[in-house]
Amino acid sequence: MHRAVLAIFVLAIGLTGCSQNDSGSNQQGKPPVADLIAGKTIAERQCKGCHGIDGRGTGPAIPTLAGQPDTYLRGALSEYRDGRRTHAALRSVMEQLSDTDARNVAGYYAGLPPIPASAQPNVQVFSPYEIGQKAAAPCFQCHGPDGNSTQPGTPTLAGQQPRYFVSAVHEYLSGTRGVSPMHMLVRDMRSTDLEGVALYFASQTPAQRPAANFGTPAAAAPHIVLCAGCHGPLGVSEDPGTPSLAGQDPQYLVAAIKGYRNQRKYEPMMRVVAGLTDADIDNIAAFFTMQKSKPAMNGRALIQDLTQRCNRCHGPGVTGSDIAIPRLNGQDMDYLVMALRAYRDNRRQTSIMHNMVLPYGDAILESLASYYASQPIQ
Repeated sequence: MHRAVLAIFVLAIGLTGCSQNDSGSNQQGKPPVADLIAGKTIAERQCKGCHGIDGRGTGPAIPTLAGQPDTYLRGALSEYRDGRRTHAALRSVMEQLSDTDARNVAGYYAGLPPIPASAQPNVQVFSPYEIGQKAAAPCFQCHGPDGNSTQPGTPTLAGQQPRYFVSAVHEYLSGTRGVSPMHMLVRDMRSTDLEGVALYFASQTPAQRPAANFGTPAAAAPHIVLCAGCHGPLGVSEDPGTPSLAGQDPQYLVAAIKGYRNQRKYEPMMRVVAGLTDADIDNIAAFFTMQKSKPAMNGRALIQDLTQRCNRCHGPGVTGSDIAIPRLNGQDMDYLVMALRAYRDNRRQTSIMHNMVLPYGDAILESLASYYASQPIQ
């Protein structure tokens, strides 16, 4: 969960800075050189309260600007002015600055030597998977240490999609799925710990189940077509928010499907279930129980995989003053978390970054942020 998430935050390709049509451009279409003295004057007047005259963020969630690529800083300022990034104070500042002012102050901060953020000098990198493994221990009694339940009527959690797992737990806690013994175990769990538990179980390998002692799998064929659109042809979901049905406990499947008749409130499922008989539901459960599932994620390697993806744009030797991509190493952790959430929740309008981070909860984003915040400035 952690390395790749930060690639999200850098892909601000929408922030392309000043265009060739900028009123200050020269005849060759190249932007003029920034006036660093004028930029320092603007920084003294408008920016140093938060970013310091040396470009170091003065508190948590305030980014360090020193040494960031000039094109990235200009693009970011343009996004605050245009409302593609939301920050009331920065929007107000940008309303007072001309394009030339923005170019000068960006050039000033870009020309400063890079420095690590000071708000969190001893950031500890953490693994959401390992946190989830520890937090999941109370679940093992019913669901098994690897998430493969052997108790009839108790769902298998191994290989289950993580976002669905979290939403299902919240439905139990809110009462929309009825009462469950796990209420007392998870009601006080932090949201990031719950996401870690979801990641841990999503990473386990589902066991192959024997055939159910009821229903006729072959008779489910007319109804499986309806299920396949969301849950996959054989019940193995590829969507983090949609549950896998393959290899699930048959009694649990029957109870869950029938739950949409009178308790679970999800319109698409309610419409499908309304046309099913009890025999149809038995057949569907018997079919999916026999199917082989797989882990939804590899939680142990997730952060490493994510950081490798992020480093394609943000890594050493990639970023430069001529492209609008920020440096992440040594940046304030709280700011990185805030930025990643903003991309995920579409409060920063960059589709590439949004798509990259959309599947991930706060636990993974915070882990990614902890990794980059802890890295030395290069």
